[in-house]
Amino acid sequence: MMTRIGFVRHGITDWNLENRIQGQTDIPLNDTGRKQAHALANRLKGEEWDVLYASDLIRARETAEIVAAAMGVSVRTDPRLREMNCGAVEGTTQEERIARWGENWKSLPLNIESKESIVDRGLSFTSYLLANYQDSSVLVFSHGALLRLTLKQLIPQVDTRERLRNSAITTLVHFAGSWDCELYNCTKHIS
Repeated sequence: MMTRIGFVRHGITDWNLENRIQGQTDIPLNDTGRKQAHALANRLKGEEWDVLYASDLIRARETAEIVAAAMGVSVRTDPRLREMNCGAVEGTTQEERIARWGENWKSLPLNIESKESIVDRGLSFTSYLLANYQDSSVLVFSHGALLRLTLKQLIPQVDTRERLRNSAITTLVHFAGSWDCELYNCTKHIS
């Protein structure tokens, strides 16, 4: 049994451009982000994808809905696909964090979700897909930190240090108990 999963980071937002930490703050796509989603939709509409899942946060959900409309399918949401909860630092820039908490702000208890918690959510959702969508192709729309940390666990043999770009797609195939990476962080639809 083979399962193919396309992991997509949402289109760009104003907070992405301002280098503000979004976390679970519900920030919408901007016009450029919507154009990225439409470009991705044009790229993917001729491909076979059986089901689409998205984070319930608007930026990922809207990206998924634009793609789903081009394919004539619906989007299912799952809160496990939300971005990491960034606690007190959500909405801040690096300069604002340093001004508020000092250079060592990362070492402070600011209610930021642990990497282990994020990975647990990502792997839990991936296991759910493997159990419920064998021999299927699933598109998953989520967020940079959740995707990066989950992919690092699924495909440790692939260099995943490159920051996932907005509207990028990474495609993995699960077969005979192991993962193969077909495509990583691809944005040819907007290049």
